[in-house]
Amino acid sequence: MFGTHDLLLFITSGLLLNMAPGPDSLLIMSRSASQGWRAGSAAALGIGTGTLIHIFAAALGLSAVLATSSAAFSAVKYIGAGYLLYIGIRLILSKSSTTDSDQIIQPTSASYSNTYIQGFLTNVLNPKIAIFFLAFVPQFIDPNTPNKALSFIALGLIFNLNGMLWCHFLAISTAFASQRFKTSQKLANRFNRLTGIFFVSLGVKLALSKHN
Repeated sequence: MFGTHDLLLFITSGLLLNMAPGPDSLLIMSRSASQGWRAGSAAALGIGTGTLIHIFAAALGLSAVLATSSAAFSAVKYIGAGYLLYIGIRLILSKSSTTDSDQIIQPTSASYSNTYIQGFLTNVLNPKIAIFFLAFVPQFIDPNTPNKALSFIALGLIFNLNGMLWCHFLAISTAFASQRFKTSQKLANRFNRLTGIFFVSLGVKLALSKHN
């Protein structure tokens, strides 16, 4: 199919990789717990859009620049790390806008847009994802296929579809668990702060990472 091989193995591996905890999952869970599944899905759609950018950039060879240029990698890395730190600090400092601890904030269209943008930037500004696609996807492309870029895009879209299924499941299940256990806004804010601490640690880790 499109010059690929071991497609089932690729799908299985992709699902396991998408399920691994990371900043994307943390953002979805944070937004779903505090604002409902629609906010979590908005973050997931932003993440999916960022993944599409990585897929087409890698297929066109743009991601190879990040893999070979230390300067380009460092520039994107520090921007991404700075954004992770920004989100983390905002989550840590976030406070409930209501005195009723059992009232859940109702998001607006603007907040959904902001959450979508957060998901997009969290994903697209992580150069590790670009390097990942360059290292992982070509393993499942037939070396003799005449159009490797098309094969790369096809596999990337399958990977992204799997990721979106998992991300939306995560958004819905987190929101359901929050409602099931009657999570108050106060508890949701505590979860946000804990998530913020993880974002800060991930930002520091990304900033200190080396270009391999």
